Amino acid sequence: MENSILRASHLSHKYSRDWAIRDINLEINKVGVLGLLGSNGAGKSTTMNILCGVLSQTEGKVYIDGIDLRKHPEEAKTRIGFLPQNAPLHLDLTVGEYLTYCAYLRSISKRNIKDAVNAAMEKCGLSHFKSRVINNLSGGYRQRVGIAQSIIHQPKLVVLDEPTNGLDPNQILEVRKLIKEIATERAVIFSSHILSEVQATCDEVRMIEGGRMVFADTMTAFNNYILPNSLLVYMENPPPMETLASINGITSIEQLADGGIRMHFDTSTKVSSTIIEMAVSNNWRLTEIMLEKSSLDEIFAQLSNYTAQSLT
Repeated sequence: MENSILRASHLSHKYSRDWAIRDINLEINKVGVLGLLGSNGAGKSTTMNILCGVLSQTEGKVYIDGIDLRKHPEEAKTRIGFLPQNAPLHLDLTVGEYLTYCAYLRSISKRNIKDAVNAAMEKCGLSHFKSRVINNLSGGYRQRVGIAQSIIHQPKLVVLDEPTNGLDPNQILEVRKLIKEIATERAVIFSSHILSEVQATCDEVRMIEGGRMVFADTMTAFNNYILPNSLLVYMENPPPMETLASINGITSIEQLADGGIRMHFDTSTKVSSTIIEMAVSNNWRLTEIMLEKSSLDEIFAQLSNYTAQSLT
């Protein structure tokens, strides 16, 4: 049977007397972007440091391409690329000098270093900055250099910790695009506490909260995790708000600036059918009615609250 790119089973880690993570299971079998989502302090960085061999776990196993990371760390790490939240850049070196240095650290043979550096620069859009001192680059291009060092040895797994943190909107879009391009050839773990970043970049999502895995599925399933519980309604001849608020199943209403009305409802009722029937019979001239999808922030809050309650 073909080896998984990554298989982590029952990972737990304790700092002093407190567990930072507990019983984390994670498996990646194909290329693409997997989002590791969680609030600050949830256990993401601990998990990533263990997966990359920076930290030795208290319990559990990590296999990279079938290789036990603890038993054979050097062999396993040849298959891992890692960009920490604070990229390990030497600001006084040029881009070319720094990536050459990284190639030596990755034990790339001397005859292949030049090709490896050029390939990484081309992939990350850095070829025209080869002789530029890193300190003179913008934040977005510094992050590109950080990503370039993580792929210079052609790893099977690339782990990126908050790679868009601190960038302006245009830089974020550029880095997102780069990450997606890299993920066509290898597996990428993209860590973030920003829900919109995970939504925009990832195919799969794993959420850690309180040191435990609380969600593991596709991004689509994550977006649909909570059933819609509000309607947006537009009418040319709306009744008084009190009339709408009195409809069976409506829990609250809100007048919007664009003339629409947001109506929160009890999900156990078929309130949309009731509204349509009443609009027709009372000539409210209904022009639009649509369910509002729950925001990622609401999903995040619900999962976090659920986990907090289950751990108490």
